[in-house]
Amino acid sequence: MFFDAFVASFASVAVAEIGDKTQLLSLFLAARFRSRGAIIAGILVATLLNHAASAWFGAWVAQFIPQGWHSWLLGGSFIAVALWLLIPDKDDSEEVSVLKYGAFFASCILFFLAEIGDKTQVATVLLAATYPETWQVILGTTIGMLAANVPVVYAGSWLLERISLDWARRVACAIFMLLGVITILMY
Repeated sequence: MFFDAFVASFASVAVAEIGDKTQLLSLFLAARFRSRGAIIAGILVATLLNHAASAWFGAWVAQFIPQGWHSWLLGGSFIAVALWLLIPDKDDSEEVSVLKYGAFFASCILFFLAEIGDKTQVATVLLAATYPETWQVILGTTIGMLAANVPVVYAGSWLLERISLDWARRVACAIFMLLGVITILMY
């Protein structure tokens, strides 16, 4: 079951992050600060805090979900996230006073705030409500977040020149739709 919880959590967040506002935030921070390591450390800390709180909330909520509904809830949430992915996020981090605190603190604070109510936070709650392995969900979603954002920190401008965000969101939407249907049918 560890493998299922970790892989589902990793894949869900890594795919959901495609074209997300936190990727735009990663690009913004990389353009603003030279210290890539500090930006990534800030992303890591913010994601761990945000996703740990979300996963523990999801685990708590799970006790109120009737037996047999978990696969429908998770599959339905994958389909909802698929549709959500079609709505482009915008970068709303232009003039932020927290930037004066440096790369680590700015990244940590801005990422934590950007994740509140974001599709990856919602996915983390739903994954933790579905899988009893809360730590594996936290680990999977955190590594998924890093897998999606670290390349943007290092090569964001280069990637944006070669990959259409609109196309990437549509591919991610199709993947989530497929995952939703498979989850409902298999479990």
